Amino acid sequence: MTDDTTTGTARPNAGTGHTAAGTAQDILRDLRAVDGAVYAAVAATPTPTLDTALRRLSTAADHSKISLAIAAALALFPGRPRRAALAGIGAVAVASATANLLGKRLVRRSRPDREAARVVAGRHVPMPDSASFPSGHTASAVAFATATGVVLPAAAVPLGVLAATVGYSRVHTGVHYPGDVAAGAVLGVASAAVSLTAGASLVRRRADLRAALGA
Repeated sequence: MTDDTTTGTARPNAGTGHTAAGTAQDILRDLRAVDGAVYAAVAATPTPTLDTALRRLSTAADHSKISLAIAAALALFPGRPRRAALAGIGAVAVASATANLLGKRLVRRSRPDREAARVVAGRHVPMPDSASFPSGHTASAVAFATATGVVLPAAAVPLGVLAATVGYSRVHTGVHYPGDVAAGAVLGVASAAVSLTAGASLVRRRADLRAALGA
């Protein structure tokens, strides 16, 4: 703050806003540097035993095929498993739409340069044409695991481990930065919350309707 010599009142320092903006840009630059460094470290770490398995898992998770298959299996059992499947599918729908129709179009982050990072060919999956941020695979996998796990607690840990592995596989195969995966995970949790809230609201409406008809 500086004093106005003519009025005796204090006025804001003109450089404050610029300094705050500059600090935010510096933080973002540092975060990008860390993101790139972790990506490069993963690429440079030899893991021949894991490469094939993670490549296959990453491919199997395309279009949420793994989640859909699990949901189909759960839906065969009435009651809680079927409700968990429906909650999980709803969460996947929200996550996929939000990641692909909103997140990727707003941020438009370029995909990593897999060749420059020297990601070994044994890890490669097709490089998507879409923007890199956020990871849609991670968003959908975490959304399904979270929503399904809330309704069916016994499935929470195995589905959570599966979702985390899918997220890591996207970095391991070189198609995403770690930051993309972290953002996808956050989006997945939020999408699960939306699906669960919508499901609870629907259940309440049905209960109210039945009560009204019964009256």
